[in-house]
Amino acid sequence: MSRIGKIPVKVPQGVKVTFQDAVITVEGPKGKLSQPYHPVISFTPQGDQIVVTRANEEKQTRAFHGLYRNLLNNMVIGVSNGFRRVLIITGVGYRAEVQGKLLSMSLGYSNDLFVGIPEGLTVATEAGGKLVISGIDKQRVGEFASEIRKLRLPEPYKGKGIRYEDEQIRRKTGKSGVK
Repeated sequence: MSRIGKIPVKVPQGVKVTFQDAVITVEGPKGKLSQPYHPVISFTPQGDQIVVTRANEEKQTRAFHGLYRNLLNNMVIGVSNGFRRVLIITGVGYRAEVQGKLLSMSLGYSNDLFVGIPEGLTVATEAGGKLVISGIDKQRVGEFASEIRKLRLPEPYKGKGIRYEDEQIRRKTGKSGVK
């Protein structure tokens, strides 16, 4: 039995989950998400929980079991609480600014970079070079955060660049002036 797949998904008050035509639909106070699923996986509501079961013991079916349980759990968390990812911009003159649906960033290149903010995500700048990306879809929040981080990866000598808030950069020592 899948260790993750056998854990029931808790559904909080105000969140409605429906399963029809091989599509999971989750509605909550923050929005609505839907996800198609494979028919070898079945979902059984039991009170305020949903139990995920599988039809057989094939390798691919066992993989789907944990996958769809986690996708359902992320959807329930997303429509009730939402997800956020915090990026920290470090470097002299490095900054970011939100201009409508565009994110304008000065990252040490000759020109400023402009990135379109995807639909359904919100981006806010905070003091100390923090950039907060939030939304209800965990995958889209993480993917957009990684795209922003790729624009200027953190470097190990001075620590300049864009990094996640919980990321530790291993610093290297520079050249030593010993003769």
